[in-house]
Amino acid sequence: MAARRGRRISVWIILGLLVLGLGGWFGEGAVRGRAGTIGSVDGLGIDAQVYANSLRNRIQAIEAQTGQPLSFAEAQALGLDRLVLGGLVAQRAMDAEAARLGLSVGDARVAEAVRASPAFAGMDGGFDREMYREQLRRNGLTEAQFERMLREDSARGVLQAAVAGGVPAEEEAAARIAAHLAERRVVTWARLPADAVPVPPLPDEAGLRAFWEAHPERFTTPERRRITYAALTPERLQAQVPVEEAELRALYESRRAEFVLEERRLVERLVYPDAAEAEAARARLDAGEAGFEALVAERGLRLSDVDLGDATRAELGGAADAVFAAEPGDVVGPLETPLGPALFRVNAVLAAQETPFEEAAPALRDELTHQAARRLIAGEIAQVEDLIAGGATPEDVAERTAFELGTMVWSEGVTEGMAAYAPFREAAAAATEGGFPRLVTLEDGGAFVLRLDGIEPPALRPFEEARADVAAAWREQARSEALLTEAERRAGLIAGGTSFEEAGLEPRQEPALTRRDFVEGTVPDFMTAAFALEPGETRVLPAADGALILRLDRVEPAAETDPARLAQQLALAAQFRATTTQDIYEAFAARLAADADLRIDEGALASVHAQFR
Repeated sequence: MAARRGRRISVWIILGLLVLGLGGWFGEGAVRGRAGTIGSVDGLGIDAQVYANSLRNRIQAIEAQTGQPLSFAEAQALGLDRLVLGGLVAQRAMDAEAARLGLSVGDARVAEAVRASPAFAGMDGGFDREMYREQLRRNGLTEAQFERMLREDSARGVLQAAVAGGVPAEEEAAARIAAHLAERRVVTWARLPADAVPVPPLPDEAGLRAFWEAHPERFTTPERRRITYAALTPERLQAQVPVEEAELRALYESRRAEFVLEERRLVERLVYPDAAEAEAARARLDAGEAGFEALVAERGLRLSDVDLGDATRAELGGAADAVFAAEPGDVVGPLETPLGPALFRVNAVLAAQETPFEEAAPALRDELTHQAARRLIAGEIAQVEDLIAGGATPEDVAERTAFELGTMVWSEGVTEGMAAYAPFREAAAAATEGGFPRLVTLEDGGAFVLRLDGIEPPALRPFEEARADVAAAWREQARSEALLTEAERRAGLIAGGTSFEEAGLEPRQEPALTRRDFVEGTVPDFMTAAFALEPGETRVLPAADGALILRLDRVEPAAETDPARLAQQLALAAQFRATTTQDIYEAFAARLAADADLRIDEGALASVHAQFR
């Protein structure tokens, strides 16, 4: 029974994979080699259409990952054609072995799987034979070919399950690793403030100049790009758009629900299957045996699962009177709801709110004028596109349309003016001297066209010009180095047995921390450092406003009942089993392929490749 069920599931999974593989890439021009194959493995043909579809799948997957088109020549340079062919050879070797062992799936099972597939469903949701034929036709497959593929893939799945089915679960290894990862650390730490060391005196002029020479990257201006642009944004047009008060009032009334809010309650609702369970939970709550959070957890839920957000009387129905009479923090009920008896916890009272028309009018006016400005700009864009197609410059566009002319010296990090728009910054960075301007539209309805007039390469600022910045940078570095030196000195004392207080620090001891925890007021690598220390060791960590001194007090083992640890252990065991299973399957398939009688029709293969070029 279990074996039959496994085969049944395999059929459904494989059908899904086959359907996902269909993409209609070659349409009417179905790929065909000699007799429809590009070779054979132990006498079983390697279908040309399957190879073409698989190769196209792999190319499109890489294009999706990189966001760039991939030519067939590039795909061949990456070895994708041989990789796909190798995979199909291994599959056909497995098919040959399955046939030798007499593994097969009956016609009834194949027909059932095909009829139940949503990929072949018609308008009424049932199996549509014409849809089935059309899907296959688009991919150059006949019904017989597809059903043969389904049958072979199903048999291969049975063989794969048999080969890898005996892989033991790596429970012990998973438990050891999960226990290690869930270990906890008890640490004490303190902050050494930046003013704990005196401000170092500046060196002489020669010392500052030497610092300037040693750190040119700090005093080098970035590449600067001189840009001329013509742009038009809704913000620039809004003041010119007239809006009648009647329009504003009509808009206000149409959205009155946004401005007039009735009294609401922030509530959580915990539903029980029957009144007896709800009453028992209420009794435990009243007796102090369990809090509301504990009751939620006992139901296998999280607080987010029972959170109703802000609810009105109408939304609460028959529970409204009791809920609205409660104070924040109260739990009321059990109360009947359409889902069953429930306990309600009131978290906050939201008073009724009304935003009068006079207060809402400015925002409504801004919304209407913005929409009108977008329409005006849309009307200008067609003319601008025609001008650019005719060779117009930004100056020409500004002269002949409502677009406004502007110039800017832009560099990385500049976000003022038009550079506040990311598309403008991207266009400025990508522009080339002598390149043709192009129109770029913005999300807010605006648009611009720009030209790169010139590039000023990065340049080291003269010492005299940068002297104030050089002095500030030297002082900051010297102070940071002095602070870290002092922190290391105190950390050494603490490691030797001196208390934090004796070292002039105000310590904070944290409870047992896991690798997933974050300690407020520390730095991102605080937990990494804590778990790298041995008990009694100290570590100094630079911080934005000083330095942190950290000591590991002790290591505590993972809590046996920690849900996160148990979940991680299960996940690791599943991962180990999946990896081992895949390795065994691949080794088995590779051995079969190596021993098989492999014949590749290079002419048919070249014919398929020609249709990719």
